[in-house]
Amino acid sequence: METSSNALRTSYAPTETVDLYPESDGKPIAETDLHIEAILRMRLIFRAYYTDTPDVYISGNLMMYYEDTRPPKAVSPDILICFGVGKKPRRTYKIWEEGKPPDFVVEFSSKGTVQNDLNNKMKLYARLGISEYFLYDVDRRYLPVPLMGFRLIDGEYVEIAPNADGGIASETLGLDFHLLADGFEIYDPVTRKWLQTPEEAANSRAKLDRERAERDRERAERAETELAHLREELARLKENLS
Repeated sequence: METSSNALRTSYAPTETVDLYPESDGKPIAETDLHIEAILRMRLIFRAYYTDTPDVYISGNLMMYYEDTRPPKAVSPDILICFGVGKKPRRTYKIWEEGKPPDFVVEFSSKGTVQNDLNNKMKLYARLGISEYFLYDVDRRYLPVPLMGFRLIDGEYVEIAPNADGGIASETLGLDFHLLADGFEIYDPVTRKWLQTPEEAANSRAKLDRERAERDRERAERAETELAHLREELARLKENLS
């Protein structure tokens, strides 16, 4: 999504805040289905991960107003995470009302946004004080590398070097981002588990249940076979003693 000044052309004083602070910039959520699916999946993953953590707000493609000017200035991050502001649903995110900018932002770069993501948005997010800024190139064609992370140090973003296992660590979230053959995944180094959407987690549990049931069935069959063999052996022994 591009930055927007949301120019307001009206000859009267609006009575609704939505007139002053539009809830959409009129642009599509992303350029392709792949981008949309990746954005929605990440949002579901984060919401599931933080479901029991209070005061964590997770959103995406939301108008984030950073200057209360006329017209107000806004940007619409693909994914934003903010700690300490509450989970309540919002129509827009006004930094001056929330008292702080997001702590973490992800942009899903594309041919049409990559230059803005690496230049104007990076400068803006650094100026706003967003602690970490991650970029992911779904098409793997436009960023210097498909997955990039930046950490704010002394007012400027410094690229985060990959770990020994190739993951990019987010200090803000305490999670590692990994580029895999068919996409990217998020790993929790504390629980040593990959994060999943609720649907993926349910499917994984169902698969484990099926595998457990299959193992139990196989053990029961082996036990029955062994018992049958013991019965046959006992019958032969009785026959030899008679």
